Amino acid sequence: MPLALWALTLSAFAIGTTEFVIVGLIPTIAASLGVSVPSAGLLVSLYALGVAVGAPVLTALTGRVPRKQLLLGLMALFTLGNLVAWMAPNYGALMAARVLTGLAHGVFFSIGSTIATSLVPKEKAASAIALMFTGLTVALVTGVPLGTFIGQHFGWQATFLAVSLLGVIAMIGSAILVPSNIAGSKPSSLLTQLAVLKKPRLLLVYAMTTLGYGGSFIAFTYLAPILQEVAGFAAGTVSLVMLVYGVSVAAGNIWGGKLADRKGPVGALQIVFALLALVLLVLTFTAPSKPLVLLTVLAWGAVAFGNVPGLQVYVVQRAERDAPQAVDVASGLNIAAFNVGIALGAWGGGLIVAKLGLMATPWIGALVVVGAFLLTTLAGWLDRRDGVPARLEAGRAIATH
Repeated sequence: MPLALWALTLSAFAIGTTEFVIVGLIPTIAASLGVSVPSAGLLVSLYALGVAVGAPVLTALTGRVPRKQLLLGLMALFTLGNLVAWMAPNYGALMAARVLTGLAHGVFFSIGSTIATSLVPKEKAASAIALMFTGLTVALVTGVPLGTFIGQHFGWQATFLAVSLLGVIAMIGSAILVPSNIAGSKPSSLLTQLAVLKKPRLLLVYAMTTLGYGGSFIAFTYLAPILQEVAGFAAGTVSLVMLVYGVSVAAGNIWGGKLADRKGPVGALQIVFALLALVLLVLTFTAPSKPLVLLTVLAWGAVAFGNVPGLQVYVVQRAERDAPQAVDVASGLNIAAFNVGIALGAWGGGLIVAKLGLMATPWIGALVVVGAFLLTTLAGWLDRRDGVPARLEAGRAIATH
């Protein structure tokens, strides 16, 4: 694999860290800025909203910009957003910084696959994409716990400064290693993307994605306060629990992909959503016990992101039938749906915490995930009615968010 791919992987690592590290820092940020925990949770929502808007809209607007120039511009925007967060004097400035960084995230992952596959022979394209997106998984395993540790011991601002430095290193690496003659894919206009949204079966997949991810994030956004206020963990221990969660997520991604290969995407998603709803419900009862909540978090990580491979494979399968001229657009819009789910889940979780308390988030999240399970069951019934095989090749699917 060429060295340029490692620069992309480092960029993905930095972006993944800044996206999720906020979850471990919510109590710290809330105390530092004098805002409520639900208000701090909105920092997760607004970042995800930036990704959801940035992915389709800015990708369409920057379709004719040379890929290397766009990549360097995105990493500069990402670094700037984190520097603004580092220097943010108040909640409003931090909120603006999160939106700015989210915009860069959305476009980076839209163009990242194109750049990665252009660096290798066709037969190595899937391996190149997998290597780049390894950065996200590694971010959950190492970047988020380390960033949480830094934020709790040196102030949350130090976390964003550290991520800014990662952004600078990634930008320098890309400037030196990524070739300038990368061919861009044919740009998709906003009208093309809106046309995809007229397909009912694709809208069903996007609803599955939004509810499946959103239900989990109703509780996940407030995991750190639950661990500290309900389970009784010290603030410094939260980073270790996040490490446990990250390792479990890495294993769950692999398991989810293999399950989708074996059962087909709909069958796999039914299993994953059922287990995710069950784990969230169990968390309602295990949260006060340190050993039991650790086991629950471990199980949660194994299924929380296990739905990603199945959802991405399924959206490509449906797009190949319903919108064959816009498969990449349909796949990209599913990335937006993941982030709409995160935004709505974190926002809804904040309302739940304010009205019903922290421990209402797991069981309400479980109910939302049950909604995703029911929609998945409906999709499977419609497929059988139409004679669609349960297992179908979908080589262009990318398991990420």
